[in-house]
Amino acid sequence: MPTLLGKRIVTAVIGIPITVYIINYGTWIFAAAAALLALVAWHEFFKMMAVKNIKVHYLTGFLGVLLVLGCAWLGNAQEFIMVILLLVLVPMVKTVLCHKNYGLVEAAVTLLGTLYVSLPFSHLLLLRFTEPNQYIPTALGSLAAGAAYLWLAFVGTWASDTLAYFVGSTLGRHKLCPAISPGKTYEGAAGGLVGSIMGITAMGMLFGLPAIHTFVLGLLVGIAAPLGDLTESALKRFAGVKDSGRLLPGHGGVLDRFDAIMFATPVVYYYVKVFIIV
Repeated sequence: MPTLLGKRIVTAVIGIPITVYIINYGTWIFAAAAALLALVAWHEFFKMMAVKNIKVHYLTGFLGVLLVLGCAWLGNAQEFIMVILLLVLVPMVKTVLCHKNYGLVEAAVTLLGTLYVSLPFSHLLLLRFTEPNQYIPTALGSLAAGAAYLWLAFVGTWASDTLAYFVGSTLGRHKLCPAISPGKTYEGAAGGLVGSIMGITAMGMLFGLPAIHTFVLGLLVGIAAPLGDLTESALKRFAGVKDSGRLLPGHGGVLDRFDAIMFATPVVYYYVKVFIIV
């Protein structure tokens, strides 16, 4: 049987080239990939809640995820507000029509799960298609600005996760949040913060971005990424499951792999929108 590390290496060898192509190419391929991942993440959330016998309304979440991502890609603010309104009202109406087996708890968890999945994944689209007509010259050729910004989020998160693991496993002594994730330590968190700053700063040098902005982004991503990880750990602990799914060998499910990205991407997006850093 292959080891966990072996499974992770195989998944990375297959997944990284695909990820590079999809992010850099963009267009409808990226939008479709983001939507597919979000729908799988919703399915994982639904299955976790089923373990707790919470009857989440699957169709509401499924359509809600598609509509929110659709608004992020092609829609406008009014359409987005309409979708959010429907996501609030439909579960509430269901508590009236199906009051014998669907109550406020089910409605609240349906809404929470739909927003938890759809809003962060929609920011993948918002960030990737930021400044669609602007390109950044790099040592490897011209790159769409949105793709460069998205790489900041991904590389910062990966660097944070990697260095946090190695520092935590070798130097970790003081537990960060033992009630939620017993393996995480303050030392690992500090290592992850340094890793995020180093990773994003290095990418910023490759893209020719101002050092002050990439340093601040590294700091922010280094804080946001582990919070996303801990949030999903709390969700799994509530449901009593080890992994959110089994889609990615060695990594678990989509939520397991993208939990940190789900928090890091909005941070990068809004920083870029406030301080256009090209």
